[in-house]
Amino acid sequence: MDASEPLVAPEGDTWLGLSSAPLPVTEAVSWAGRPDCGGVVLFSGTARDHAEGRPGVEQLEYEAYETQVVPRLRDVADGARARWPEVGRVALLHRTGVLQVGDSAVVVVVSAPHRAEAFEAARFCIDTLKRSVPIWKRETWADGESWGLEAQHIVDVGAG
Repeated sequence: MDASEPLVAPEGDTWLGLSSAPLPVTEAVSWAGRPDCGGVVLFSGTARDHAEGRPGVEQLEYEAYETQVVPRLRDVADGARARWPEVGRVALLHRTGVLQVGDSAVVVVVSAPHRAEAFEAARFCIDTLKRSVPIWKRETWADGESWGLEAQHIVDVGAG
């Protein structure tokens, strides 16, 4: 996968991707719908204009250990399916490069027959992605820049 290419929906029920191009939020939600799934949940993490103790955030930059991202995203999707076997489709997409305030940095979309499972699986996916996928963020604000407020220790999907 070339991280500079836009992400394109797959034939199957799992869409994983890393790209420096803008994320296809609307396309991901549309793709996730299936006739047997009455619940579709979207989480889009967008770049915001502040962080704790850092007013005036101007941009974010994401870097990734690219060869490890998709395999770890697959582990996240597989983990969600193991916990909620009724899950229909799962999209886990992340952006790299420089993002402006308002840009989507990460998109998680999950469909399931019922809303409870869709919400629970989507929450699991974003929380686990943040802990287990090697992607790092640098914030730039009025008074400086930093690669995050604290060190991030990458863990395996099954680890707590």
